[in-house]
Amino acid sequence: MKRRRGLTEDDLALWRRVTERTEKLDLKGLLTAGIDAPAPPPPTLRKAKSLVMGKPQGKDRTASHDLAPALPDRIRAQPVQMDQKAFTRLKRGKLKPEARIDLHGMTLERAHPALTGFILSSHKRGKRLVLVITGKGKQRDEGGPIPVRHGVLRHQVPQWLSMAPLSTLVLQVSQAHFSHGGSGAYYVYLRRQR
Repeated sequence: MKRRRGLTEDDLALWRRVTERTEKLDLKGLLTAGIDAPAPPPPTLRKAKSLVMGKPQGKDRTASHDLAPALPDRIRAQPVQMDQKAFTRLKRGKLKPEARIDLHGMTLERAHPALTGFILSSHKRGKRLVLVITGKGKQRDEGGPIPVRHGVLRHQVPQWLSMAPLSTLVLQVSQAHFSHGGSGAYYVYLRRQR
């Protein structure tokens, strides 16, 4: 069977007939149904043809489908509550943690009470900087329809620290320096005892 190259005149004529009768689907209009917003101008024939043919024009049209920002970005976006000079030293790994807890291999049911007890006792003993080691998590995908988050403890610990009773004791949570575990650990800077 001979392989043909390019489109024939019949193919081009058919393509022209199809593109004359089609209009671009307005995805924004579908998502914002019921909201009074001005409709976007219809695309030109050239733009529509290039989009259908798979040739993006101008900017790269790839979009991220991840609705939540990455965990390090969320932690970095939090405002600095502690002294700026101490925070800079903390980020550089110059401050040494006074206590640490390793949650490696624990289930969520075991890790939560262990973390809560550790933070409460550290605060009671007057500690200011503690290290919580979560590990980076295993890279596995069971292939199910729902994606599994990489590093369950790593994602859960900041949430636990922002909830009662720990939220009143925690001043700052930051990803640990590489020398103290990097993305598999957190610095937790505690408030002073009153």
